[in-house]
Amino acid sequence: MIVYGRNPVREALRGRRAVLQGWVSSRADGGVDWPHGIEVTRAGDDELSELVGSPDHQGVCARTEPYPYADAGALLAEDDALVVALDQVQDPQNLGAVARVAESAGAAGLVVPERRSADVTPAVCRASAGAVEHLAVARVRNLADWLVEAKEAGAWAYGAAADSAELYTAPDYRGRVVVVLGSEGRGLRPRVADACDLLVSLPRRGRVDSLNVATAAAALVYGILQMRDAT
Repeated sequence: MIVYGRNPVREALRGRRAVLQGWVSSRADGGVDWPHGIEVTRAGDDELSELVGSPDHQGVCARTEPYPYADAGALLAEDDALVVALDQVQDPQNLGAVARVAESAGAAGLVVPERRSADVTPAVCRASAGAVEHLAVARVRNLADWLVEAKEAGAWAYGAAADSAELYTAPDYRGRVVVVLGSEGRGLRPRVADACDLLVSLPRRGRVDSLNVATAAAALVYGILQMRDAT
């Protein structure tokens, strides 16, 4: 995988996987301190754009090992684990933005389905500002089945649904918690929604029907943290 952009490359160098090679713009150093032993090649901006398939490289990119996905079951090891799960979120920008929220909030991890969902790609690394290098991201064959397993492990699963009459402030979020968000427009699939213990909504005061999934994730996750701190 070739990761691009200053923050993604910096975090890759600090993260779990090995960085094998680097490239920097011939006009700048890319703003990255490269450890000894990594071969770094200078290249033109157009060459970097062609290499990564995007002009948003900020003058730096790096070849890394494949992304190390986590074991979904291990995410609930802690008694107060907070896990974010996404149901068929296919936009890399949204996946990256949610990963950034989850990592910043100290979530135990992020769970996505293996099919019909964005994977951790260079675009996702870029959108997450490198957060995926530190956040545990797991893929599961069937999200609804995994939610059942999570509940058997002692977790409570709360699905975000804009039309739910139950506000997100109602539940007690102590203990193991999984917050489940669906794709924009379609929301949670029926079987995934049925696997949740409760569907909750954010209060709406304006005219727009729903929020971007990353914005909703930020509101829910940080709201849960605030309620936990208050108990």
